[in-house]
Amino acid sequence: MTDSELTELVKKVSQEEFGKPFIHHANFNSRLKTTGGRFHLNDRHIDINPKMYEAYGEKVLIGIIKHELCHYHLYNAGLPSQHKDRDFKVLLNQVGGLRFAPDVRQANRHHTLHVYECSKCGTIYRRVRKLNIRRYVCGKCHGKLKFIKDIRISA
Repeated sequence: MTDSELTELVKKVSQEEFGKPFIHHANFNSRLKTTGGRFHLNDRHIDINPKMYEAYGEKVLIGIIKHELCHYHLYNAGLPSQHKDRDFKVLLNQVGGLRFAPDVRQANRHHTLHVYECSKCGTIYRRVRKLNIRRYVCGKCHGKLKFIKDIRISA
């Protein structure tokens, strides 16, 4: 999705859900790491985290757009538009926007298990952290450990 397509989507959501036009522009900002989007007060444009769209799809993207449009329309109306304000919470609930953006880091997190085997008794060890096999030995028989393989697990 390009920035112009995103702007058109924001205009569509604004007209359908709020009954008011969105006359500024929206764009993807890859520098956003933990937030879903940001409404800028000075020029009233909206930034959206592209990772939210890539990781969770259009449904979550629309929820984030609704959230940012709540800030936008309340600010334009001269009403309090911060997260803590009652007007913001009521409007967000009415349109069904997301209160919090999902964690992007959770969507892409992978764990690697390192598998070791004792050369003396054959005990298998699966560890998240790597072991220095020159320093550590088997906990049961004090035999030498040897590295077997890495297993990648999606969380």
